[in-house]
Amino acid sequence: MFISPAARKALFAPQNRYAVACRLSQQAFSTVGTGRVANALISRGILTLDVDGPLAISTPHASTSRSSNAFSTAAAIKDSLPTSKATASTHGDEMPSKPFISAPERKYKFFQNVEITPTGVAIIRFDNPDKKVNTLSFALMHEAKSMWQNEIHSNTNVKSVVFTSAKESGFIAGADIFDISSIDDKSTLVPIIEEALQFFLHMKSKNVPMVAAIHGPALGGGLEWALWCDYRICTDSSSTKLGLPEVKLGLLPGFGGTQNLPALVGIQGGMDMMLTGKDIRPVKAKKMGLVDLVVAPQSLESVAISTAEGLANGSIKKSKPKTKSLLNRFIEDTPPGQYLMWDKVKKMVDKNTDGNYPAPYAIIDCVKYGLAHPNGLDKYKHERERFAKLAATKESEALIGIFDGMNQMKKHSSSAEPIPVKRVAVMGAGLMGAGIAQVTAEKGYEVLLKDRDDASLGRGLSLMNENWQKKVTRQSMTKYQYNLNTARVTPLSDQTESWKRHFGGADLVIEAVFENLELKRNIIQLVESVTPDHCVFATNTSAIPIADIAAPGEQVKRPENIVGMHYFSPVPSMPLLEIIPHAGTSEEALATAFAVGNKQGKTCVVVKDVPGFYVNRCLGPVLVETCALVKEGVPLEKLDKAMKKFGMPVGPITLIDEVGVDVASKVASFLSKADLGVRMNGGDISLMSNMVEKGWLGKKSKKGFFTYTGKKDKAIGSEMVSYLKEFTGGAVSNMSEEDIQNRIASRLVNEAAKCLEDGIIENPVDGDIGLVFGIGFAPFKGGPFRYMDSVGVTAFVDRMNGFANNLGEQFEPCQLLKDYAASGKKFHG
Repeated sequence: MFISPAARKALFAPQNRYAVACRLSQQAFSTVGTGRVANALISRGILTLDVDGPLAISTPHASTSRSSNAFSTAAAIKDSLPTSKATASTHGDEMPSKPFISAPERKYKFFQNVEITPTGVAIIRFDNPDKKVNTLSFALMHEAKSMWQNEIHSNTNVKSVVFTSAKESGFIAGADIFDISSIDDKSTLVPIIEEALQFFLHMKSKNVPMVAAIHGPALGGGLEWALWCDYRICTDSSSTKLGLPEVKLGLLPGFGGTQNLPALVGIQGGMDMMLTGKDIRPVKAKKMGLVDLVVAPQSLESVAISTAEGLANGSIKKSKPKTKSLLNRFIEDTPPGQYLMWDKVKKMVDKNTDGNYPAPYAIIDCVKYGLAHPNGLDKYKHERERFAKLAATKESEALIGIFDGMNQMKKHSSSAEPIPVKRVAVMGAGLMGAGIAQVTAEKGYEVLLKDRDDASLGRGLSLMNENWQKKVTRQSMTKYQYNLNTARVTPLSDQTESWKRHFGGADLVIEAVFENLELKRNIIQLVESVTPDHCVFATNTSAIPIADIAAPGEQVKRPENIVGMHYFSPVPSMPLLEIIPHAGTSEEALATAFAVGNKQGKTCVVVKDVPGFYVNRCLGPVLVETCALVKEGVPLEKLDKAMKKFGMPVGPITLIDEVGVDVASKVASFLSKADLGVRMNGGDISLMSNMVEKGWLGKKSKKGFFTYTGKKDKAIGSEMVSYLKEFTGGAVSNMSEEDIQNRIASRLVNEAAKCLEDGIIENPVDGDIGLVFGIGFAPFKGGPFRYMDSVGVTAFVDRMNGFANNLGEQFEPCQLLKDYAASGKKFHG
């Protein structure tokens, strides 16, 4: 599955504009095969949704079983799900903890003992022993108050303070969101945040210079802590990044960030950071005035101490906002300039959110309020009140639910350990194979990249090199890392005499060749002849049943080692990975695929070996219903507009053009002949097959539903108008946007529920994450199952029954939905 560069450019949140990062989750409409896909929701850098990513979410909800043998009845799945927040357990970035007991050698749980140098520099090192990264929790803030009062505030020997981290993993990766989500009455967050703010003000009242020494992530509350300091120093490590990504969770910076950041870097720079949630790398941070100094990691603490000494004795001046250019002074400091600026910001937010995300508007409001009330503390009061209101919104709950689900899905419960993997071989150096090789090499694996000839191999290597060069240019990768990555890749072709010897040391082989069953089985035969017995073979098929590929016979001798690993394209950007065991896949092979996928940075969803797997299976009924709506005479533009308003990244007509009409037609035809039965009825898919015969293949052929005349220009041509008139028989529909949304969403969501009922997915969390990350299901709705919880399963079933009565049995709700409606249960909590 390929997302065209034009689609990415048109649909990604622009890095250099006020593109709101609530177009979160970096997901895309995706489909089967090698077609082009509209990847609309990849805001650059958002989806490091792991423990050291934005806000470093710590969400200790109960995790669900993730074993290949967990495909069971819907009832068993339902009963295994967490039902309350009280069922919290450690997972994700958490490590087992024991009750903390203060002792002379370790007085504090969240900090190492305070060190005071002979020159009066107090060194405070964050160090949470229960987590791989430091996060700001209510408990840490309470302990910080006690530590500051006991050791710093009244200590006349302290002349300056350095805040740093004892962890190599980073400074502070953000707030502990579980603290927020565990509070039912969000209005009680207001006094809690006020108490934290009073602590920061109390620190400032000691009137000694404070230095933040940052290595690794300083995100969310971590950066806000640093903003209260007088001087900021960061390392030049590629792991160092600074940002306020709260918008991605439907929130805003609550510890003074909406006031302190614009005051330091300017309104435009501050708004760009807060509305996109983007990470700022060290060089840019220094250029924009976010940090005062960039140093090597090994020098960080010593430079921070000497800087603190200089600030205390006056030899170094405190940090000041950078001098604005004449143009920026006009834009930010004059009424006409501010009017133009806020008008531009509002328009960009409207364009990028369609009004579906309240957080960006609240951020704008807080900054504007601060400008109107520059003196006193009222601006901070306004900020925390807006924070509490956002925390109570269904949008924030949905986005946090996605984040929570990401952490839950990091563990795979299995009866077996994964085999140790050092060397990964990738068969096929096309777009998919090169992408798989790239993300594999970046995570430290030795990679063998093989294709049939040197020319094909060279094209794959060029793709990888171009991507890495872009990272170096953007300073998200050092030249040293670039050299390491390229050194890890061994290019091989049929002409390479030693390729078999290289494969003799492979622990995992990932096949990414054409969708041809016989070809894939022949490759297995070849690979099994040269690899060790323990080597796992993963096929990157998007349509062929894994059981057919792994069927024992002359070509396949080790079927237990075969598993499906269905990547989404472009692989370096797309976070989802469907892992598909067949009935004979060993637990070791499945665990190995899961472990490697996780290390590659993917969110792994284990799904059953059925036609379409999960994501593409859910897409099938959407394609059919789109054809039905076109047949009824719903205008193409209205279809697209309605589903974009629903929250999809692109409408279904644009999706088909981007994917390729030929590919979409093949998907619909394939699934219509599969096991979905009446659920693929109701639409005339000859709409697409006829277009294929005419050569109207979509954007790649410059003509599909739309005719493309430039990079951005598209229109419905006269030939399409004539074709639609013939196809519809002249029908014209004035169907409401709401009915369009409900019909398409009903088909999609019902299929997701049917997948849960049939054990194709293990639980609603997998179902939500799979469709948000796989087809761009509206993140602010939280996925299909949270969406049903929000509208009410009973109401949803009633809606589907109404459609079934009027339109046909394709709208019949699945039994699981009927059961939930009858019992009043929810899928989450």
